[in-house]
Amino acid sequence: MITGKRILLIISGGIAAYKSLALIRRLKERGASVRCVLTSGGAQFVTPLSVAALSEDAVYQDLFSLKDESEMGHIRLSREADLLVVAPASADLMAKMANGHANDLASTILLATDKPVLIAPAMNTRMWDHPATQRNFQTLIGDGLHAIGPGAGDLACGEVGSGRMSEPLEIVAAIEGILSGGPDTLHGRPLQGRRAIVTSGPTYEAIDPVRYLANRSSGKQGHAIAAALADLGAEVVLVAGPNNLADPTGVTVRDIESAAQMLAACESALPADIAVCAAAVADWRVAGEAEQKMKKDGSGQPPALNLVENPDILATLSKLNGTRPGLVVGFSAETETVVEHARAKRARKGCDWIVANDVGAGTGVMGGDQNTVHLITADGEENWPTMAKDAVATALARRIAEFFDADFDAD
Repeated sequence: MITGKRILLIISGGIAAYKSLALIRRLKERGASVRCVLTSGGAQFVTPLSVAALSEDAVYQDLFSLKDESEMGHIRLSREADLLVVAPASADLMAKMANGHANDLASTILLATDKPVLIAPAMNTRMWDHPATQRNFQTLIGDGLHAIGPGAGDLACGEVGSGRMSEPLEIVAAIEGILSGGPDTLHGRPLQGRRAIVTSGPTYEAIDPVRYLANRSSGKQGHAIAAALADLGAEVVLVAGPNNLADPTGVTVRDIESAAQMLAACESALPADIAVCAAAVADWRVAGEAEQKMKKDGSGQPPALNLVENPDILATLSKLNGTRPGLVVGFSAETETVVEHARAKRARKGCDWIVANDVGAGTGVMGGDQNTVHLITADGEENWPTMAKDAVATALARRIAEFFDADFDAD
């Protein structure tokens, strides 16, 4: 809960600054007070008036403002906050933070603070991937700052890749984790030293050299989970079926096509502490792939396809002896009686958790950006609200971190 908590939000330059307005609204809805600092770059994208109207407080911009410094100095701005949030965190501001520069109000506050800081990076993918930015980011993480994102996908500049600022609800979830004293407070890396395997996307089961059996999975949810686990410090191997997504930053990706290839890649990635089977694996494959393209024979009758069952990756990982991951999470995509089918699947597969969702006609889940899930565990079920897939991934990664943190406490 963040009711009554005081958030100092620093908005730096970048098109993602527009998301900061929604973030203010979400924090206020949850009972937090929000005071904002707007950099000169940030003011090119959102106006002080809009920020002030939503935060219901003054907006601070100038380090050398006689009025602001006499009424609310930069040290006091920091001291009166429970948490500092930088969203978006531009490459320029991250560089200042990592190197101890203090030439404007935002960087001066960040250098002077003794409060926890959460950054939400946002920039062009080439800027994010640049060695200098990655070096600065790792320095900040090493200094104990918390970080969320960036995500991958379509960027405002027209490119595709990592650099998208996390969604407001994802940032709120991270804030709640930090302020609740949960595992996110361990420098934002509670899964450091843990190894995770994540499966994502569809599988293609060849019929002949040009045709295959598949499904509508985009891989968005699995890729987001891999990125979220990596953000919390895990070493992640992402076994990905065919997709059009950018590879998540900091994740080892193994591209496959068939279910048999996916299982082999998962087994070769063992041992692991965590396995999240988010891929939509085809249940069947053709018994014998035709060596040449199958032709119509003029009879008007389609060829008979002899289907056989594919290997069950979730069940195989769940029932391993000796090398079974400590936590195995499956996904259950259903079109009816979602929770009931998921409970039965969890018992049948032998996994620890099942994340169930409704993928029926009209839900828009397959290929879309939103998801409504139910987490089924041995202790019961949790019904999560509809969220962006990135937010679902963040919430699931945090639950996984809490699972292992509970193990440590029990020891």
